[in-house]
Amino acid sequence: MSDEEPDIDDIERRMAGAVSTLKSEFAGLRTGRASASLLDPVVVDAYGSQMPLTEVGTVSVPEPRMISVQVWDKGNVSAVEKAIIKSGLGLNPAVDGTLIRIPIPDLNEERRQELTRVASRYAEEARVAIRNVRRHGMDELKRLEKDGHLSKDDQKIWSDEIQSMTDDMVKQVDTLLAEKEKEIMQV
Repeated sequence: MSDEEPDIDDIERRMAGAVSTLKSEFAGLRTGRASASLLDPVVVDAYGSQMPLTEVGTVSVPEPRMISVQVWDKGNVSAVEKAIIKSGLGLNPAVDGTLIRIPIPDLNEERRQELTRVASRYAEEARVAIRNVRRHGMDELKRLEKDGHLSKDDQKIWSDEIQSMTDDMVKQVDTLLAEKEKEIMQV
């Protein structure tokens, strides 16, 4: 081997981060069933700053088609309601004191197709992020070889390792997308 090696663990960590981000984006896509994670992307303007919804109230799923948010401070109820409406999730909250009930409407075919396209876009963004990490890793290998820290053979070995890692991560993205599309299209 050589005196200096590429940081493969860092490359793998960054690629896994792209897959993790995709999973959280998919959690926010509505599938016709109530899920507390559906409200994860909602940010509330409370106490003079932007706060995640989970820091101003308790999110629960009392029934399969209903999400409820128990707001801790009565002064934040209208801010939470506005944040849910502005979130772009297509939800219409109903306020009852400090409790906000959010019925999850059935998805029509057109909305299902639209959500499938959104899921595909998220997956493509994850693939691009993974490929960017691969490109940075390959550039680092070329630099190490050029500087004489890596032999041509070692550069080829590391290059194959990075490509294999990239292929595995892209396969994970494709699997997640297929599962999410199936979930969205399920009636």
